[in-house]
Amino acid sequence: MTTTDAITELQRKLAGGLAKIDPHHRLLGRPMSYRVIDGTMLEITFRDVAGIAEAEVLGVKRIIGADCFCSVSPQTAERLVVRFVVPLK
Repeated sequence: MTTTDAITELQRKLAGGLAKIDPHHRLLGRPMSYRVIDGTMLEITFRDVAGIAEAEVLGVKRIIGADCFCSVSPQTAERLVVRFVVPLK
């Protein structure tokens, strides 16, 4: 599987799965970006997130279906940035 294929598959999984695991729409519909790091990792960033629960983070990890790392950091006093870093295989 090429890097492009892996990214396309992850985007497809997220598009189909976020609505199921995010009933409060904390991630669904938020500005989202993808960035390839060193050709081996994919960073998925959600911006303008009002809040995030551990269950939602675990839900995204289940959707991705791979070992991944998640970080949550402040964007503003009211908004968060949620990042998932996923190995591309």
